[in-house]
Amino acid sequence: MRFPVPGSLITQPERCACKPPSIPPQLPAVPLLWQRAGWGLTTGSSKRVLAARSRPLPCPFAVPSGGLLADPPRCRPAPSPAPSTAAGEGRRTDSITSLPVPDPQRIHLPQQVILILTKLYDFNLGSVTESSLWRSTDYGTTYEKLNDKVGLKTVLSYLYVSPTNKRKIMLLSDPEIESSILISSDEGATYQKYRLNFYIQSLLFHPKQEEWILAYSLDQKLYSSMDFGRKWQLMHERVTPNRFYWSVTGLDKEPDLVHMEARTADGHTHYLTCRIQECSETKRSGPFSRSIDVSSLVVQDEYIFIQVTTGGRATYYVSYRREPFAQIKLPKYSLPKDMHIISTDENQVFAAVQEWNQNDTYNLYISDTRGVYFTLALENVKSSRGLEGNIVIDLYEVAGIKGIFLANRKVDDQIKTFITYNKGRDWRLLQAPDTDLRGDPVLCQLPFCSLHLRLQLSENPYTSGSISSKDTAPGLLVATGNIGSELSYTEVGVFISSDGGNSWRQIFEEEYNVWFLDWGGALVAMKHTSVPIRHMWVSFDEGRSWTKYSFTSTPLFVDGSLVDPGIETQIMTVFGHFSLRSEWQLVKVDYKSLFSRRCSKEDYQTWHLHNQGEPCVMGERKIYKKRKPGVQCSLGRDYSQTVVSEPCVCSQGDFECDYGYERHSNNQCIPAFWFSPSSLSKDCNAGQNYWNSTGYRRIVSNNCTDGLREKYMAKMEKCPGKAPRGLHILTSNGKLVMEQGHNATFIILMEEGDLQRTNIQLDFGDGIAVSYANFSPVEDGIRHVYKSAGIFQVTAYAENSLGSDTAVLFLHVVCPVEHVHLSVPFVAIRNKDVNITAVVWPSQAGTLTYFWWFGNSTKPLITLESSISYMFTVEGMNTVTVQVAGGNTLIQDTKEIAVHEYFQSQLLSFSPNLDYHNPDIPEWRQDVGKVIKRALAQVTGIPDEQILVALFPGLPTSAELFILPHKNTTERRKSNEADLEQVVEILFNALNQNLVQFELKPGVEVVVYVTQLTLAPLVDSSSGHSSSAMLMLLSVVFVGLAVFLIYKFKRKIPWINIYAQVQHDKEQEMIGSVSQSENAPKITLSEFTDPEELMDKELDTRVMGSISTIANSESTKEIPNCTSV
Repeated sequence: MRFPVPGSLITQPERCACKPPSIPPQLPAVPLLWQRAGWGLTTGSSKRVLAARSRPLPCPFAVPSGGLLADPPRCRPAPSPAPSTAAGEGRRTDSITSLPVPDPQRIHLPQQVILILTKLYDFNLGSVTESSLWRSTDYGTTYEKLNDKVGLKTVLSYLYVSPTNKRKIMLLSDPEIESSILISSDEGATYQKYRLNFYIQSLLFHPKQEEWILAYSLDQKLYSSMDFGRKWQLMHERVTPNRFYWSVTGLDKEPDLVHMEARTADGHTHYLTCRIQECSETKRSGPFSRSIDVSSLVVQDEYIFIQVTTGGRATYYVSYRREPFAQIKLPKYSLPKDMHIISTDENQVFAAVQEWNQNDTYNLYISDTRGVYFTLALENVKSSRGLEGNIVIDLYEVAGIKGIFLANRKVDDQIKTFITYNKGRDWRLLQAPDTDLRGDPVLCQLPFCSLHLRLQLSENPYTSGSISSKDTAPGLLVATGNIGSELSYTEVGVFISSDGGNSWRQIFEEEYNVWFLDWGGALVAMKHTSVPIRHMWVSFDEGRSWTKYSFTSTPLFVDGSLVDPGIETQIMTVFGHFSLRSEWQLVKVDYKSLFSRRCSKEDYQTWHLHNQGEPCVMGERKIYKKRKPGVQCSLGRDYSQTVVSEPCVCSQGDFECDYGYERHSNNQCIPAFWFSPSSLSKDCNAGQNYWNSTGYRRIVSNNCTDGLREKYMAKMEKCPGKAPRGLHILTSNGKLVMEQGHNATFIILMEEGDLQRTNIQLDFGDGIAVSYANFSPVEDGIRHVYKSAGIFQVTAYAENSLGSDTAVLFLHVVCPVEHVHLSVPFVAIRNKDVNITAVVWPSQAGTLTYFWWFGNSTKPLITLESSISYMFTVEGMNTVTVQVAGGNTLIQDTKEIAVHEYFQSQLLSFSPNLDYHNPDIPEWRQDVGKVIKRALAQVTGIPDEQILVALFPGLPTSAELFILPHKNTTERRKSNEADLEQVVEILFNALNQNLVQFELKPGVEVVVYVTQLTLAPLVDSSSGHSSSAMLMLLSVVFVGLAVFLIYKFKRKIPWINIYAQVQHDKEQEMIGSVSQSENAPKITLSEFTDPEELMDKELDTRVMGSISTIANSESTKEIPNCTSV
């Protein structure tokens, strides 16, 4: 860089004694994440990025995705470092330092100390394999490697500096290798290492107490430290990422209070507060009694925001200065589907709301001081997605002058740039420059042509961004944009305004990065390009003229530039590389020699802030002092910009439309069609006062006085008495289903009425009611626990001396459904109704819905009854599935039924030795049934597809044998019936001669017998067989009754008593499965002797030979204590 002073242009590079990088050190276009825990900026998932020095980023209106209410960027001023004392007054020092490892993280400290953390990323391994810590004590001229002081094998990941004491440094190790921190209290000269039992994901330093830190772990736990990380204490588990905040001075009573959003044991998300050393369950507080949406808590300045979604619609709440939460009031039909808090500066909230009919744009709303009532500021503001997936709103707040904003708005599918000088009340297009760079006139007529600017702040802190302004340089704006009918991203130039956006000049025809030096007294520009460069430009007259300098003798691929924090010194660091394989090059540029002296009184001139000639901006006149153009003196940190500030007389332009009012073409605020001005008094109690709006409200932060203030300001009036109207009952979670035994919280709302003089009665519908003298006790909800399941009519009654109102809610209280067993016959007759029952456990679970699927049907039959009759029309295997829905629970069971024109069945019994080996579980019964089927087929030679065997639950062991017709024989009905009779006779003879045996295990031979002496008659679909079927039923019932009486007579023997009970259950099941004719009795729920015994013994899968059954349920012997009404 060529300076008008003698001496060498550039000193020789001082290289670090390390190996060169194994990968090209080229900076990719990746974002950097601002670590709110410190001033250091670190990389996210990027591979090769240079991190910035210790300075806060400007505040972009960008919010992360993943929540309707997003946490706005936190911008706080950085502590200014001590003045530089480099290389003598009047001389400049240029140096190039080579760093051999990519990914540095650079931190500036006081006393000319700079720390750089470099990391080497191995693309083959996909991780960081090496790190080095560098330290400079001469403002970047030379660097010392400190690996031996932090551990030669230690791999570091992040570097933090305490925001309140920049002598204190914290280093984090790579969590993939170890979990530890290194602490320094002497500006990074020495370190102490401490091992951790958790892995840190992020840190949050206290804004006032230098020793207090919050650490968020990878497993969503929040820890606190009161000694700068030497000891840690667990505060809470299941904390939402990035939703924890330190107390705000002047608002929270305790300085160690922490606000957090966490998931509690009940699975809901809540807003909690506690002190860092007292965060046990008994010490925690819940400022908002109801559960909130995930990632919705925002604690910013005087405000706390939360979001609650009920019935698919989001409701937003705000607390101002820690007052009770109030519901945010947006225009009635804005119907937001997305909302972001953008700014909370100057006791006012800027919010971006995407309404129901918007996709790529947002509407800007601005609030009153309390953040409750919002009015529209600008419609259809452009939005986009950032590189990290965050929502970026094209809105820019000009630094240094309150009330001035720039926004890119979509108008007739064109993006145009608008400016406001009164915080969104009025917007206008930007006037294009009168001449171009060559002095030729610019033909651009409003509103058809104007200046349009790119308003995105750089996500990379090493570039200046497309627009910039500084608090220390009021009225000075530099931005990238174009002249035309709409915003363009191809034909761009750089423009500058010296009067707060009233007029603009073009300073470059291509894209440049422009930085402020010396509190805005000087500008430095560098071309934004992908080719190597070696020049930069400097201006001392707000961009009217530029001087070209060389900052390196060899062209450099510039990856970024770092301006000194506080912009008070004249030192700048340019970093990049000479080639794709070279090392990082750090070029230190000292601008001190360009400033001949400190500025004196004669070096300044005055500048009057105005809006197109109007001197009153935000209700006051302001006069600033600026350095005269071309004077190369240094402003210094004691430079003061404002000379005069006096209030103006209030005019109509100082007032915006109040909530519920809209501005019409005559500039008057008229009530919207949905708004009734009298509704403002609905929350007012008789005997009290309220502010009755005139339709206008003074813009927040506007300092005007007198004039029209009295006319437009709201008037204090007495609250009128009103009868209760618009009474509503809601549940806290918005659901109308509640589990028995859990807290049901009811919210009572009333649109109008005297809250303090209205009696409230709430009848829960279960014989219990409560009464309150006024609304105060019910504001946080009324809790009640239902001890039985059912549908309850909850009634609220409100009454005062002027009238009454009633509201009703029907609440479904359910007991969780745990199991369902589908009771179906093994075999059914085609074209005959079959009774199918779903047995639910527990049996008293409240109101349930049953979904039935038969065969290949795609739509279910839906009933409120647990039984259904169905006629199968297709022979073969038919599937039956039932789903039972109760509350939030949905369970199902599936069975298969063999459907035929006719069949015969026979009860089987076994030799007593089988009972000894019967564990009475479904799997055992399935396997033994297959063994019996194979034994019958082997002895008789009958095809196994004609045989089905199903074992019954319980003891003594018994089974049912089904004899089915041969496949594809339905056309020869009579001969086939005769064939079936012949098959039955063969099976009957084999069983009677004890020929059917099987070996259960070595030495255990089991014989299969016929239980009855007479074979059951043929069961079929013809009417002629009804009488024979009835005879069969009677014989089965007679035999079952006889067996029951025999066992009943022997009740003195305990085990015989058990057999008798099991036999009784088994015979009921046998009758239901054997008879399928229309005259046969059907099983109902009342026929099951005991739900617990049934679910314990019968809740299994029936397998009949080759029939496969699916049961998506499990069995348990513990019965919930659920009752219904």
